[in-house]
Parts: sequence; C-alpha cells; structure tokens
Amino acid sequence: MAYNRVEIAEEEIEKQRKYMAEIRDMWHAIGRVPLACIDTYGCQQNEADSEKIRGMLSQMGYDFTDDTHEADVIVMNTCAVREHAEQRVFGNVGALTHTKRAKPDQIIVMCGCMVQQPTVAERIRRSFRHVDIVFGPHVLYRFPEFLHKVLTEKGRLFSVAESDGAVFEGLPTKRDGGTKAWLSIMNGCNNFCSYCIVPYVRGRERSRTPENILKDLKDLIAQGCKDITLLGQNVNSYGKGLGTGIDFSDLLKMANEVPGEFIIRFMTSHPKDASEKLFKTMAQCEKVAKHIHLPFQSGNNRVLKEMNRRYTREMYLDLVKMAREYMPDIVITSDVIVGFPGETDEEFEDTLSLIEEVKFDALFTFIYSKRTGTPAAEMPDPFTREQKQARFERLVALQNSISAENHRAYVGTTQTVLVDGKSGDSVYNLTSRTNGGRLVHLSGPEELIGSFTEAEITDCNTWALFGKVKK
Repeated sequence: MAYNRVEIAEEEIEKQRKYMAEIRDMWHAIGRVPLACIDTYGCQQNEADSEKIRGMLSQMGYDFTDDTHEADVIVMNTCAVREHAEQRVFGNVGALTHTKRAKPDQIIVMCGCMVQQPTVAERIRRSFRHVDIVFGPHVLYRFPEFLHKVLTEKGRLFSVAESDGAVFEGLPTKRDGGTKAWLSIMNGCNNFCSYCIVPYVRGRERSRTPENILKDLKDLIAQGCKDITLLGQNVNSYGKGLGTGIDFSDLLKMANEVPGEFIIRFMTSHPKDASEKLFKTMAQCEKVAKHIHLPFQSGNNRVLKEMNRRYTREMYLDLVKMAREYMPDIVITSDVIVGFPGETDEEFEDTLSLIEEVKFDALFTFIYSKRTGTPAAEMPDPFTREQKQARFERLVALQNSISAENHRAYVGTTQTVLVDGKSGDSVYNLTSRTNGGRLVHLSGPEELIGSFTEAEITDCNTWALFGKVKK
C-alpha cells in the first residue's frame, strides 16, 4: 500500500524548542528544580516514545522521580492493545485524585495509543477531570506547547483528532542508561488485522529516512549502547513510500556496516512480508542477531483469514524452514492469540500442532481481547472465558515444555553473551543475553557489565539459562 509521507517541518520543531526554553526559564526564575514522573504501558514503541518525553522534560528543566506525590508533572503513556492494560491505566489514573488534592498545581498528562480512541478520550473528559492534558501519538512532538499552555493559562487540553500521522525528527531523548536501546525506524501500520486497534490509533505506515536512522544508531553506539533494537509495527514494510529504493534488508546491511561492537535486533516482523532476502541478509550480517520474532497468531487457516493476516499455516511453516536453512541456530519467538471469536476446539488444536512442529524458543501468549472499533469486535463469539482459559493453560504448558527442552540443549555449550546488569542473586550475580536473546543468569565480576564475554552454560530452566564466565 502506497502512502504520502509527511514530515513535520523543522520550523515546527524549533517552535517546540522555544517552548522548552521558556518553561526551563520559568522554573529557573522560581528557583527550584521541578520533578516529573513517567509511567509507561505497553510495547517497546511506547518505551521509545517515553524516552522522547523524558528528553523534552529534561530540556524543560525537569528532574525525575518515581514518587507521584512529589511530582509536579505526571505522564501516563498508555497502551490500547488489550483491555486489561486499559483497566489498569484507569485504576492508576483514578488513584491520582489523591496526589492532585494534596498538590493542586500538579499537572497530570495522559498520552499514547489508548487516549487516541474517541470513546476513551470522552471518558477521560467526563470522568477524570483531574487529568489536565490528553494527546495521541501523532502530536507527541507538541508536548512542550501543550505543557506551556496549561502552565500559563490553566484549564484542560485535549489533542486527539484522527490523523494518518507524520514523521518528526530532532526531538531530544533521555534514556535510562544501560547497554540496551530502542530505535524507531517507522511508525504506524497498514495491515488492519481484524483484532488490532493499532492502525486506528497510530495511523498509516511512515518510514524514517535511512540517514536519520543511521545517525541515531551512531549516537547510541557513542553513548555505550551495545544491544539496539530497531522498532516498527511491521519492520518488513520499511521503506515503502520513501522513494529511496532501500528496503528493510538493505537497512540492516547499512546498520551492520556502522563501526563499533554492538548487536542489532528488530521487531516486529509480519510473516506476509518476511522474505528470503531478509533471512539471507540476517545470515550474512555478523552484527545482526540470529533471532526473529515472527508472530503466527493462529495455526488454522480459517482463523488466519478471519484475522486478516494474509498468509496461511503452510506459508508460515515454509518461512520457518527457510530461516533455519540460512541460520540453523536461529532463535524463533512468536505471538499467539487464544480464543479469537469463533475459534473452535478443532481449530485450536491446529495451533497446538503448529507449536509442536516449529518448537518455538518462546511465545508471547494472549487470550483474545475485544477492541471496540475493530472488525473482530463484531464477530460472533460463542465460547466462554472459562473455555478460553482452559485452552490457554494447555498452550502455555506445551510451550513451557518445549522451551525447557530447547534450553537443555544449551547446557555444556559456550555462548557469547552481552552482560547487561546485576541480578541481585548472590550466586548468579549478573544478567546477560545470548545472540539469540536468551536470558543467561551469570556468575562473574561486575566489571563485565556492558561488555561481551564468553559464558559456559551449566544449567537451565524453562525461562532462562545459567552459567559462569569462561576463564
């Protein structure tokens, strides 16, 4: 699907920089450092957006706290993918009436995918009157302007108009530190899976230019990041509409050529766009992790068609076979939905059999969550929550046994791992990741944090490996 790529003009970003400077000067004149609290829900893309929010707040003179009672500004960056996440957000924002009552000048902000839904925005407007600013993902770059307006004029501000979205560059970012980093290469989605709200709240696919992506990659490497994940709702669609002739595989090659010691990951890949070129590129690029997250969602063709996934079970299995031909040791993880409307017991068995055939290293498993405004929300759904829960437990038990079996194959091997932090355990005091993203609890000196090392794998369980630094 072609689309018109729209990039926010530099003049608009410069206007936001001026608002940032004015807010910083306001606080400086008062003579104190304000505090901000950021609460992020949902996917890695939301985490990346929160890094931009932190960056803008830092430029506006704010420091950060986890204590909502201390904060001058509270930002809740929300997710719309599942109902449970929305209910948790509503519960948490409701509790902020107490902090607002104790600190009347506190500004409460709700942003992200959840608030882009008209029904949610209206609920906030009517029932959560202590919330001051509400804005969707498309206008994240205007956060300084919104905050300035509420600080100087008071009142409430909502900016949730429907939009196809745009690319914006030049915003400051502030990471939590460490070796890992998220790097957005595109926003939005054109796929319209029948169960998914994301295309409606994040807009159409729009890719960033290779030049801007590579600049950010080099900056992250200079900051000491060594585990960098390229983000998009469907990274395999990268480049469509840019007019550069550069697709995602080409971008991986370009990233692989950047000097430095680091590993490149990416997510998420849509099976309908995964290709032999992608697998061949992954195999050839030494800095690209030999891991692919390839959501299959269901093992039954009728259900896949109702989901509007645009591939079949057979096509998916062929992709897995091809990936393993190019990379025999590739780690494959996936997403699966249990209890899609109308899914029968027999159709669910097809999902189990696909899992048994592929033997995924790990699965992210979900019971179907109805999203108002999506086609699936209108489909007949005769099965009860209890029936779906029983299926879910069978699926989890199957995958846990496969994960444990896969992990046992690592015991006795030596793996190159990136040590990324402390575990808090007295024996296995470090955490690390293999090239394929498997968690390794490691025994070794703390000065290894932030570096690659060789680890002897000595034990495992369903969810992780255990090892020691090889001497």
